[in-house]
Amino acid sequence: MIAMPRHQNESSAPTHLLTIEEYLALGEPAAGYTELQEGRLLVSPSHSYSHMNVALELRDQLKRHLPRNLRACIDLDIDLGLSPSDAPGHSRRPDLFIHQRAAAKRVVKDGGLIHAHEITVVVEVVSPGPVRMDRVIKFAEYADAGIPHYWLIDTVGGQVSLTPNRLDEDGQYRRGEAVTGVFTTEDPFPLRIDLDSLMDLDDLY
Repeated sequence: MIAMPRHQNESSAPTHLLTIEEYLALGEPAAGYTELQEGRLLVSPSHSYSHMNVALELRDQLKRHLPRNLRACIDLDIDLGLSPSDAPGHSRRPDLFIHQRAAAKRVVKDGGLIHAHEITVVVEVVSPGPVRMDRVIKFAEYADAGIPHYWLIDTVGGQVSLTPNRLDEDGQYRRGEAVTGVFTTEDPFPLRIDLDSLMDLDDLY
């Protein structure tokens, strides 16, 4: 979460479905990270180094191509906006997302979360374990939230692939084909990503 950490303990676990405001008031857990699914608090272990390295390397490549009005951010909560502010909320922490620059200025000034309608692309690096979360649950949630592009990055077996999914007029993602090697696109902006380099750790040794 992006609120200032106030490490919660077991006894402070919520006993009711949370709104986004209540979720933010919890602060960070002592370990791992949290998300909010229909008001239910989900606590997950921290990602591995290699998982986070993929997101960091992707952000570095994206920054070379981003239009002036967009920014790339990793590991922050977003408000999916799937319910009224006083109802049980929905918040996810994508591995990376591309959002309007104006949204970042608002959050820095006023606090709160970046909203789904301010996001152009959301990216998840598929973990070896909870693949259903990224491929099914978040696939549906991000579509319901109206995020135009959802990219899935798969690193299983040591080869990186990127599957671009584009929101169609019916509000559902049109599933793309998995790309390996180099990913190029003109939508939502001209872009070239060297996928193999996302897992290249040779420079660390």
